[in-house]
Amino acid sequence: MTTFDDRETAFEAKFAHDSEMQFRAEARRNKLLGLWAAGLMGLSEDEAAAYATSVVEADFEEAGAEDVVRKVVADLAGKASADEVRAKLQELLAVAKAQIMNEF
Repeated sequence: MTTFDDRETAFEAKFAHDSEMQFRAEARRNKLLGLWAAGLMGLSEDEAAAYATSVVEADFEEAGAEDVVRKVVADLAGKASADEVRAKLQELLAVAKAQIMNEF
């Protein structure tokens, strides 16, 4: 292998790692958002865990976070606006990334 091939392989591995970490962070962010929303809805601990899982699953409907925002806003029924949910998503992404980094 040449140096160029080594560099190409290293860049591909870094891209794959970065993509996986971003996916994990977004999934963790969505779970944290689900737990936050469950708290606003007054759900029990078991119900909150199930709801958080449903929020994570909602993100697989389309690219981006708008599918999650729509679900949570609809489920909160006026307890938080779409802009508040988007702001919470941004806040929780930083928390999720920090949590994931502390696991490694």
